[in-house]
Amino acid sequence: MKTTIEKTFDAVKFMREQRDKLSAKLSKMTKEEIVEYFKHKKLENPTKPSA
Repeated sequence: MKTTIEKTFDAVKFMREQRDKLSAKLSKMTKEEIVEYFKHKKLENPTKPSA
C-alpha cells in the first residue's frame, strides 16, 4: 500500500532559495562589509536556534 502526502512546505527548496539569495547579496560586498553585515544581523536577532 502506497501513501502519498502532498507537501505544503518544501524545506530543502526553501533553504536553497535563501542560500542563493544570501550568496547573491554577499558576492557584491567586500570582506569588511560582509563582517559588518553579520554583526548587524546578530544584533537584530540574538535568539539562538535550538534543537
